[in-house]
Amino acid sequence: QVQLVESGGGLVQAGGSLRLTCTASTELLSMTIMGWYRQAPGKERELVAVMNKGGISHLADSAKGRFTISADNSEKTWYLQMNGLKPEDTAVYFCSARHPTLGYTHWGPGTQVTVSS
Repeated sequence: QVQLVESGGGLVQAGGSLRLTCTASTELLSMTIMGWYRQAPGKERELVAVMNKGGISHLADSAKGRFTISADNSEKTWYLQMNGLKPEDTAVYFCSARHPTLGYTHWGPGTQVTVSS
């Protein structure tokens, strides 16, 4: 069972930056899709960014131009670089590892991001 842990959340002023890190307990299988989601109070969890192991990524419209998803060569760690943060980005951010063929999704426990105005 793969375990995921996020780090890097915190409190930042509007316009600031944070980099979130997700670390998996084991190397991810090929075809795994690495992702970041967020959930604000009273709202459903929503996609922020996803990326496959080939480096092809997709960002939500709200993230385009401000956020970047990337991974390192360890095949166990990926990042969400967030620039130009806005108060509406305040949420708990979760990383995920989904295998489209084997049908599982692993989630981290989440990290709080708070953007003050």
